[in-house]
Amino acid sequence: MGKFSNSISTAHKDFIKEQHMFFVSTAPLSGDGRINLSPKGLDSFRVLDDNKVAYMDLISSGNETSAHTLENGRITIMFCSFSDKPNILRLYGKGFTVLPDSDSWDICSKDFTIYPSTRQIIVADIDLVQTSCGFGVPMYEYKGERDLHFKWAENKGAEGLVDYMKEKNLKSLDSLPTDIGLKLS
Repeated sequence: MGKFSNSISTAHKDFIKEQHMFFVSTAPLSGDGRINLSPKGLDSFRVLDDNKVAYMDLISSGNETSAHTLENGRITIMFCSFSDKPNILRLYGKGFTVLPDSDSWDICSKDFTIYPSTRQIIVADIDLVQTSCGFGVPMYEYKGERDLHFKWAENKGAEGLVDYMKEKNLKSLDSLPTDIGLKLS
């Protein structure tokens, strides 16, 4: 049975630090809209305080999280252990996007390694934390991070990355605007 709390405890923070991967889920308000679920890696997640987290988001082929949090804020972040100690931790809250040229960028970005392909930071105010057993999650061995994204970004160059965002990151699959889309419109 799951356990609930309304803040992120020291034990939760310790568990989060041990994980190499997390998942982010958002959805539009429309019942016909597509639910987004994205895996994230690297050293890109930070617990900012007992009720606030953030992750650095790299340029990719979609920008659903930005569109959905802009529309309604709802976000769920999930960590699960793939090692011998099973556990699942979910963080529920309201998220928002911080773009590189915003007033909050310097404050939000200071805790991250910012790459040429960093497009935004997603911040979430957490109001519910849930842990559950994770007995059904298989065990996997962590072998390291992939470098393919960084090679791709280097090959694109600064102008190519901007062009790619203009092509792929301005709207969601359901045509909702993203923060980048509003900025570049």
